[in-house]
Amino acid sequence: MSSKDVITVGQWLKTTTDRFKQAELENPRLDARVLIAAALSVDQARLFSHPEMPVSAEQNVAIGKFVERRLGREPVARIVGVREFWSLDFFVDASTLIPRPDSETLVDTVLGKIEDPLAALSILDVGTGSGCLILALLSELEHAQAVAIDVNPSAIEVAKRNAQALGLDGRIRFRVSDWLNDLQMDARGPFDFIISNPPYIASDEIENLADDVAMFDPLLALSGGDDGLEAYRTLLPQLPDCLARGGAVCLEIGWDQASDVIDIGRQAGLTGSEVVKDLAGHDRVVLFGVP
Repeated sequence: MSSKDVITVGQWLKTTTDRFKQAELENPRLDARVLIAAALSVDQARLFSHPEMPVSAEQNVAIGKFVERRLGREPVARIVGVREFWSLDFFVDASTLIPRPDSETLVDTVLGKIEDPLAALSILDVGTGSGCLILALLSELEHAQAVAIDVNPSAIEVAKRNAQALGLDGRIRFRVSDWLNDLQMDARGPFDFIISNPPYIASDEIENLADDVAMFDPLLALSGGDDGLEAYRTLLPQLPDCLARGGAVCLEIGWDQASDVIDIGRQAGLTGSEVVKDLAGHDRVVLFGVP
């Protein structure tokens, strides 16, 4: 390859950003920056400080593959295998949802209900996926212990990997279970907090979701049945017996599901309901069981 044929980092950034704009991707320059930095195994800042840096033939192939996958609407986090949540990096793969900023509302809500962050709390995470919710909480609550369950063994392996990478694996136990049906007595609490981000999208709405969600997120973690509430109907009646006195249940919900989820919770024997909005002003979390 002659010097005239050498492609630089700056050229890759420009052409990739232009292609992403033409494809009407939401964050063309950011996506280009993240993908190119990942393909080159360099910090994103280096792309700006060294735009003249040459890209080898092998690196060109790696970048090209990433670019084509993004043009196919595959989410950036799935391409690079990592997503930031609560200022922590989480590994993700096809078995897990990509952690989303809206879900940080649940973490904020739980932390806001804890008077003593040094208390030896016990927490159950139902449908843990990547483990982002429970591991974010454990990163803030240094004496808390947790049990995290998921019906998908592959998701449990991802969550274990994240716990190990974050140095939190000594305070959490993982179990494969269909809701709480397969849990042994030693993993049934009682718990001070039970958290969950269950599937809550109505089946007929999934095809209308953004392509990067509908095409690449696991259906098992999205579909909440015909009306989006099937998971709550199954899960909530199982929770009172696992909740410690004075404990709380904290659930992520769809923006229009608060009243329905509250009704289901009350029928299951949960009390003290509270609705928490996310930063966009949408109902995002329902809290039960707080005196």
